Amino acid sequence: MIDDAVVELSPGFTAVTGETGAGKTMVVTSLGLLLGGRADPALVRIGAGKAVVEGRITVPRDAAVAVRAEEAGAELDDGALLISRTVSAEGRSRAHLGGRSVPVGVLAELADELVAVHGQTDQQGLLKLSRQRQALDRYAGDAVAGPLAKYGEAYKRLRAVAAELDEITTRARERAQEADLLRFGLDEIAAVEPRAGEDVELAEEAERLGHAEALASAAAVAHAGLAGNPEDPEGVDAGTLVAGAQRALDAVRSHDPALAALADRIGEIGILLRDAAGDLAGYADDLDADPLRLAAVEERRAALTGLTRKYGEDIATVLAWAEQSAARLTELDGDDERIGELTAERDALRSELGGLAQALTDARTEAAERFAAAVTAELASLAMPHARVSFDIRQTEDPDGVEVGGRPVAYGPAGADEVELLLAPHPGAPPRPIAKGASGGELSRVMLAVEVVFAGTDPVPTYLFDEVDAGVGGKAAVEIGRRLARLAKTAQVVVVTHLPQVAAFADRQLLVEKTNDGSVTRSGVKVLEGEDRVRELSRMLAGQEDSETARAHAEELLAAARADG
Repeated sequence: MIDDAVVELSPGFTAVTGETGAGKTMVVTSLGLLLGGRADPALVRIGAGKAVVEGRITVPRDAAVAVRAEEAGAELDDGALLISRTVSAEGRSRAHLGGRSVPVGVLAELADELVAVHGQTDQQGLLKLSRQRQALDRYAGDAVAGPLAKYGEAYKRLRAVAAELDEITTRARERAQEADLLRFGLDEIAAVEPRAGEDVELAEEAERLGHAEALASAAAVAHAGLAGNPEDPEGVDAGTLVAGAQRALDAVRSHDPALAALADRIGEIGILLRDAAGDLAGYADDLDADPLRLAAVEERRAALTGLTRKYGEDIATVLAWAEQSAARLTELDGDDERIGELTAERDALRSELGGLAQALTDARTEAAERFAAAVTAELASLAMPHARVSFDIRQTEDPDGVEVGGRPVAYGPAGADEVELLLAPHPGAPPRPIAKGASGGELSRVMLAVEVVFAGTDPVPTYLFDEVDAGVGGKAAVEIGRRLARLAKTAQVVVVTHLPQVAAFADRQLLVEKTNDGSVTRSGVKVLEGEDRVRELSRMLAGQEDSETARAHAEELLAAARADG
């Protein structure tokens, strides 16, 4: 709907008004995007490639928001934080903070410190018990936050311990079977007593023993060729020939250094031939051709092969498997001891949780009395003088729970308490859950009263209310306007409203209006002053801007609001 619009929100109380469908909720939608809300491509104008929202928020330089923004790389612009969010028609989203691109999550981190946004959906959220407990905890502050943090740590540890204990006990049979298999394998390996590298050594020995005769014959022939055959004195051998060659050269080596060098080399060859001949003789003497030894080697190799067939491709792998399995067996055999340790820790944690849950209950009960009294006092200022608000803080018995108040109760990540906000709208009416005991208008006022109470204990710079005055009229509407004006004395308040009684109390009124030029619908925002504001209030009162009666009533509302201020 909106082609281009700029909204300047002043300090104090700003009311945003306009016809239904003009686009007043753009304030809520745009702020939601700037504060890390979900990017919906449906927000992009038809025919446009993207939607862009930019905001300028004044923050003190030493505020937590400014510190976090600077940590993200943002820079303040003359004491203001510039935020922008772009949503493409395809649904992609980009965020910038202080001139730097940042994850959308960073904007969401800053949201709670910058703006409190409340609308019809927030009222529905207040009907949930979890939201009511969160509201009470927020009001209680450190009195609940301290024990809740300790409780949360103990709760996480208990969950981890319980999960490990459950895993060990439920898989006890599987683990016992695994332990038996490991013991069998380790016993089988221990019976063979393999040695690292033994399989390689035995393979070499078996190869040698299996060809002993051929090896001995080859060694004898080679020895004879090098050193001669004693049975053939006339035979020529390599050693004799080399020795003759060396003698011939030695006889003339003094005449030519080059020939002398060759004589030395031939001498070295002779030495090598004699060494090789000696080694061949020793090899033949040491060669064991015992068939019994060969049988023993093959038997040992068969035993090792039985291990490698089951536990690894070679003996080195088998020994590694044995080492790992022994460690795993130690772990499995320690299950009983571990179960005992975990059980003791679980019981201790459950006892600790019970004590912390009791501390939470006590802190919430004390805060609930103050919170209910403060909200009740605010409701008196919102035309509900006889209404009474209270809290029901209760626990549900559970035999598997933690002990609180001398009985086992169910518990969760935030304690054992179920917190419910009750409302008695008039004397004699029993307190009932606000989901059942409050009308739409009453719920709006309860919501506003809760926020006003929060403003005194946990303030934020800006409050945005989107038609929280729905279902309210008459005197109640006037009181809501008056209370919002008082809240605006300590914070910036922006209200999207249909009620003239509320708008009249605003320090500034913005009109969102829609025109149609025949092709594109555009929305504009303008500040209403003087006669223009009277006309808009008249329209809101009677739907007739020029009605004298409506104008008189509008002027009367403005005068009353000014007098109240």
